[in-house]
Amino acid sequence: MLKISGEDIGTVFVRDPAARSKLEVLFCYPGLQAISFHRLAHFLWTHKFKFLGRFISNISRFITGIEIHPGARIGKRFFIDHGMGVVIGETAEIGDDVLLYQGVVLGGTSLEKKKRHPTIGNNVVIGAAAVLLGPINVGDGARIGANSVVIHSVPPGATVVMARVRRLNGSQNVPVPSSG
Repeated sequence: MLKISGEDIGTVFVRDPAARSKLEVLFCYPGLQAISFHRLAHFLWTHKFKFLGRFISNISRFITGIEIHPGARIGKRFFIDHGMGVVIGETAEIGDDVLLYQGVVLGGTSLEKKKRHPTIGNNVVIGAAAVLLGPINVGDGARIGANSVVIHSVPPGATVVMARVRRLNGSQNVPVPSSG
C-alpha cells in the first residue's frame, strides 16, 4: 500500500504543474486523499468487510467531496484534478494513467445487480462535468470533452465532444465552419 501511495503522490507532480511540495500534495489535494481512502476501502470491500469499506468510503466523500464506491476497480497512477462532485459507481473499472476532472460521473443505468457502470481504458482523459452512463467501454487513449454525456462505447484514441452552435444571429442549427 505504501508503494502505491508513493506512486500516487508522484502522479500528482506529473499531472499538475501547480504542485509544489509533498506536504502540500498530501494535505491540499482532495483527489489524492480520495484515491488513498478508496484503496483502503476497496481492500476491505474485497476482503468481505463490506460495511467497513462503505463506511470509509462515506468518510472520504464527506472530507473530499469525491464519491468512489469501494467496489470500483481503479488502476495505477489515477489522478482526479479539482475533484469536487466526482462520482464513481460500484462496477466501474478504471485503467492505468487516467485523468478525471471535477464533476465527472461514471454512473449506472440499471438497478440490476450486474455490470452497470463504465469501463475506462488506459491513458484516458475525461473533462469536467462529463457524464458516462451504463456498462460502456472507453478505449485506451480516448479523450472525453467537458460536459459530454456518453451513453455508447468509445473506440480507442477517439475524442468525444458535444458542442454545437444552436443559434447564431437568430438562425437555428447553424453549421460551424471547419478550421482547416
